[in-house]
Amino acid sequence: MSTHKAALCKVQILKLFLTSARCGRITRFHGVCGLSTSTPASSAKVCIVGGGPAGFYTAQHLVKTRTDVQVDIYERLPVPFGLVRFGVAPDHPEVKNVINTFTQTAQHARCSFHGNVRVGKDVTVEELQEAYHAVVLSYGAEGNRTMGVPGEDLAGVYSAKDFVGWYNGLPRNSELRPDLSCETAVILGQGNVALDVARILLSPVDILKKTDITQHALDALAESSVRRVLIVGRRGPLQVACTIKELREMVNLPGTRPEMEASEFEGIAETLKSLARPRKRLTELLLKAAIETPGEEELERRNRAERAWGFRFLRKPLEVLPSTDLIRAAGIRLAVNRLEGDGEGVRAVATGEVEDVECGLVISSIGYKSLLIDPAVPFDARKAIIPNTMGRVQQTAGLYCSGWVKRGPTGVIATTMNDSFDTARTLLQDIGKGTLDVSTVKPGSQGVSALLEKRGVKPVSFSDWEKIDSEETRRGEIKGKPREKMLDVGEMLQVARA
Repeated sequence: MSTHKAALCKVQILKLFLTSARCGRITRFHGVCGLSTSTPASSAKVCIVGGGPAGFYTAQHLVKTRTDVQVDIYERLPVPFGLVRFGVAPDHPEVKNVINTFTQTAQHARCSFHGNVRVGKDVTVEELQEAYHAVVLSYGAEGNRTMGVPGEDLAGVYSAKDFVGWYNGLPRNSELRPDLSCETAVILGQGNVALDVARILLSPVDILKKTDITQHALDALAESSVRRVLIVGRRGPLQVACTIKELREMVNLPGTRPEMEASEFEGIAETLKSLARPRKRLTELLLKAAIETPGEEELERRNRAERAWGFRFLRKPLEVLPSTDLIRAAGIRLAVNRLEGDGEGVRAVATGEVEDVECGLVISSIGYKSLLIDPAVPFDARKAIIPNTMGRVQQTAGLYCSGWVKRGPTGVIATTMNDSFDTARTLLQDIGKGTLDVSTVKPGSQGVSALLEKRGVKPVSFSDWEKIDSEETRRGEIKGKPREKMLDVGEMLQVARA
């Protein structure tokens, strides 16, 4: 550097220092006159991919635990909250109250939301790694586990994920238009999602019309001919995967009655004493609904019911049976199982018997699965997760994961909260130990915004989302609902940018 340039550089530094001192703070020098751009850990920049529960809980823990971390959340849709918006049943508004907490996080001074950005397409994970000290992948499970049986591609066969997306307003499922003209529906799987679907199929429309269920789904359900729902599982009553809350809602659902096979509960009552308390309470309620003689009031309620539901145990799908024109589902062939083993090691084994059930609607609720978001990210295709150790992506420094993409699609929202907090703790520990290098300046969202602008991508901010939120709420009020969700991404963007 020449003597003249060195002198100028000293003058610039002195001016910056004096300006900072007058403001009561010291600012960073971003490469002034060729100086190093090192920066203290206080400016650590973290990017989170996915604006659902895992992403927001990870962000919440990061900004609350340390005052020196800046977080940016990137979401492919213009709207935040992921499965809280698109997965939680419309008649469970209390579960959606967590949105209030997520909103506080999004409005935090050190947290920003960037919707309408498709990571892996609009910007790569490698580009995010260049812009941030750490990248946390929290994008959930967008794929479906298939049954792998003949006939699952027939009309009238749907995944629970797509069916839930249809009545909850997920844009990609808005054109699903399920045919509800049959009398019997079969749901494969006995977890909470399966019971959500059964409840929505059988609930009185007068109950649903007060929720945020989409209008097109409400209209279809009002005309539905479904009067009977069978909830099928490959194992027995002691292995049913739903929670007692979901089961109680089915048992007490207005206008319905339980219809189950008493033979499937033989010997179950004798096992109650040995069960852990949560499983015991669930099994007691199941036995009460299935085989106990109801009291006079309950008997009268059941006799008035026009719709029915029931569990079917020890059954595994073999084939969806086609209609005579081979176009749509007309039934399902089930293998009859028996159980072998004890406790957690119990497994279902085919007996060789089969059973055909007539039905026109088959909904597979056997699980979601995560998908590979970017070729640069390690991915276990068999387990459908990102291989990790306590949230650290294996063999990739500075890359982390939380939520379903970390552990698989299991548990409730509270499970995801704890899991995401764990990942955030791991990341912060790495900063503290120095194994995550935050000593260099990273451009963060400014660098990513420049890339997106060049590529013609216009992110949606949280304040933009609030315009969408306000309009959905206004439309809902007209119909006596909490909100009427927009189904079209183009319309969302138009309202956001108005």
